[in-house]
Amino acid sequence: MLMLRAVVRGRVQGVGFRYFVQRRAESIGLTGWVKNLYSGDVQLEACGSDEQVSALIEELRKGPPMSDVSDVEYSTEPADKSPFLSFDVRF
Repeated sequence: MLMLRAVVRGRVQGVGFRYFVQRRAESIGLTGWVKNLYSGDVQLEACGSDEQVSALIEELRKGPPMSDVSDVEYSTEPADKSPFLSFDVRF
């Protein structure tokens, strides 16, 4: 199991990006959270298998139709279990 920490840059606020991430993460089977940053970026943490995390990273690079992702900066680390019960949008 991996813990993913990521920041997505570009036109990622005001385009439904957080809800896009939530839907994709839930469909992949990940738990975690996503939120907007004051900088205009989107931050998230997600926990799941290597394959699930890789699938979400690919989705982050694409983004929803109105977004324009310029960069996805991320790191992963091993996790014994997920500290999250679901995948939530934080405010």
